[in-house]
This record gives sequence, structure tokens and C-alpha cells, in this order.
Amino acid sequence: MSTATRGEVLGLYRRIFRLARGWQAASGQAADTVREKQYILTEARTLFQKNKHLTDAELIKQCINECTARIEIGLHYRIPYPRPIHLPPMGLAPLRGRGLRSQEKLRKLSKPVYLKSHDEVP
Repeated sequence: MSTATRGEVLGLYRRIFRLARGWQAASGQAADTVREKQYILTEARTLFQKNKHLTDAELIKQCINECTARIEIGLHYRIPYPRPIHLPPMGLAPLRGRGLRSQEKLRKLSKPVYLKSHDEVP
């Protein structure tokens, strides 16, 4: 990891922790605020620990883009959780009748950048 990339990643990590420190739940209830702050901190630690051994510059850039997108979405919608996507099974146009395998590939390709680190729920 280059020095510039390392600085960018550490800056995002600090930004997330500052965001969690000042987080206020949209409901205004203290219990919700504590729960959401804890989720932000746990999610950040988990994902940064999971990806700390990445060496490929392209994968690191994708993770940085995902982190930035999740921060901006969280600030905009005032929810710390990733926004779900709703694609019904077999809901995408088939590629010349190739069936389920092509549907799975299309679903994977249509996954938004802010959900790349999450496994798709069947």
C-alpha cells in the first residue's frame, strides 16, 4: 500500500470514528443513538480488519469508494445501516435463456458499490 493510500485509509477510519462520536439517531431516542453508534464502530472495525491485508491497488480503491459511499449515504439518510436493494429472484432480463447461472451473475454485477462487502441474502 502506498503512503498516499495509507493516509487516505487512515483518514477514512478517523472520519468514521468522529462521525460515530457525534451521531444522533433520527428517532431522537437515546437508546437508538447508543445502538447506532455501536453499530457504526463495530462495522468499521470489522470491515477494516477484514481488509487490512489487501495489497491490490484496485481492490483497495474499491474499498475506499465503498467506505466513502456508505458515509455519504449514512449522513444523507441519517441511518447507519446499508440501504438494501430489492431485486426479485429471476427479476433481471435473461441472457438468451442461460437460466439461473446468468441471473446470479447479473445480480452480482447489479450490486451497488456501498454493498460490495456484504454477502447477498438468499
